Amino acid sequence: MTDIASSTPENSMACAPALTIEHLSAGYRNRPIIKNLSLMPMQEGQVVSLIGPNAAGKSTLLRAIAGLLPATGSVRLGDVEILGLPLVDQARHITYTPQELPQQIALTVLETVMGALQVSRENRQDVDAAMQKAIDVLERLGISHLAMEQLDRLSGGQRQLTSLAQTLVREPKVLLLDEPISALDLHYQLRVMKEVREIAAEKRMIVLVVLHDLSIAARWSDRIVVLANGAVVAEGTPQQAITPEVLSDVYQVKARVESCSQGSFTVMVDDVV
Repeated sequence: MTDIASSTPENSMACAPALTIEHLSAGYRNRPIIKNLSLMPMQEGQVVSLIGPNAAGKSTLLRAIAGLLPATGSVRLGDVEILGLPLVDQARHITYTPQELPQQIALTVLETVMGALQVSRENRQDVDAAMQKAIDVLERLGISHLAMEQLDRLSGGQRQLTSLAQTLVREPKVLLLDEPISALDLHYQLRVMKEVREIAAEKRMIVLVVLHDLSIAARWSDRIVVLANGAVVAEGTPQQAITPEVLSDVYQVKARVESCSQGSFTVMVDDVV
């Protein structure tokens, strides 16, 4: 296992409440997935990406942090212990966005996003204010033209964008995103990552996101956490965590990690190990 130290990004806010995960274990029935996992504290405004092969435990980790799976250990936001809180209280601090919305929902996109504001008393607003806030989020994501479309008539990518809009409109302290760009074309992949990056800074959110595209993760993240078999293999800045050695160990591929002509961090896979 490779241990890689992390430096705190320049835009982190050390004095603000951090999300701290220590000795976390979670799984399904008698099948443990995450085992005694600890991460370095995540600060306001940071985007931290979880990467790793299939079945590494990435989605399980998000669901455990969100209180959707039984878990042991500690998940703290500042001085508040999140694990063990009723779901309605957890939702005041942390919002989880799954890979896609449930099927066969006849509500419109606008109704769905407005409804997300009624989940907690802190977010409840009058109809006009809720509508304007929902429209603002849809416009930021480039899907305001879908406002009056019914969810059950949308494509997979459009539903994924609507799910993200539901989450962003609530302005949580911690935003958990499970593969938010997996069904999107190149335009919306870039748009979503750009907006998530900007909103994290504007609203001082902590964002923890599962991604499969390593180059996208490297470009838009302050920190990278590499998981394999429910454990942390590497953690640090993109340059520290995504290395040929880590990619060989975790993904079993021969890869190069280089900068392009514009300075972007890129990963090129040449062969399998």
